[in-house]
Amino acid sequence: MKFTKSLAISAASFGLFAAPAMAQTGSNDWQGGYIGASVGAHIQGSDKGETVLFDTNRDGTFGDTVRNAAGADAFSPGFCNGAANGRTPAEGCAKDKDKIAFTVRAGYDMQNGNMVYGVVVDAGTSETRDSVSAFSITPAFYTLTREIDYTVGARVRAGYVAGPALLYATGGVAYARIDNSFTTSNTANSFADNGKTGSFGYSVGGGAEAKIAQNVSVGLEYLYTNFTKDNYRVNVGPGTAAATNPFLLVSGGTDFRRSDKDFDSHGVKLNLNFRF
Repeated sequence: MKFTKSLAISAASFGLFAAPAMAQTGSNDWQGGYIGASVGAHIQGSDKGETVLFDTNRDGTFGDTVRNAAGADAFSPGFCNGAANGRTPAEGCAKDKDKIAFTVRAGYDMQNGNMVYGVVVDAGTSETRDSVSAFSITPAFYTLTREIDYTVGARVRAGYVAGPALLYATGGVAYARIDNSFTTSNTANSFADNGKTGSFGYSVGGGAEAKIAQNVSVGLEYLYTNFTKDNYRVNVGPGTAAATNPFLLVSGGTDFRRSDKDFDSHGVKLNLNFRF
């Protein structure tokens, strides 16, 4: 699995930093503030089985079936996780993309014996891309894609000092600005969407830091992040389509969204912190 491979690579990299760290300094003082930067990988959680949901009467409730004039399910060909390669499911879908993430961070730690408590805020971008596609009997494809522009997080953390190393758990709130887009091979209807959306969520995880100098530390951190309310919508209008068009039969238009509004990821990153 991609996530396992990324974790192994990151762990090995951390080992290269941690070994000289333990040799160079015996300091166990973690009291004070710090600033730093991170680089790593964000791997999306599984979205197997995701579909597109429709609201044919535009009452705000999704889950309606889009039917043609003969009463058949207009989307009976089904759905796929990823961006459609063509008009039919047989042509397949491209896999979602996981990319490198960059983050800047700042925090403050308080120490009582071997116990350390602190807060950290960070901001960055991952450009992780997630798509889902629907196929109609026309045939035609309809693909919804979302990509994270940037994220902001604020977390608490608590840890234990073991020699020059700090082992900790962390959790808190997160916010993402999500860039949504829509593509389709349907040239008859008109389509409008609400573009960029904002979504709040949470992050939980843990990590380890090691001193490589009195005021410099490196660390390996894992975070699971879930943005819980992606409110992206696509509104279908008449365009040049006839009144018998499946999207128009019930109320003259149809709204749709992806079935999974959550956008989650597993992140593994290497941190470099400067302490003062």
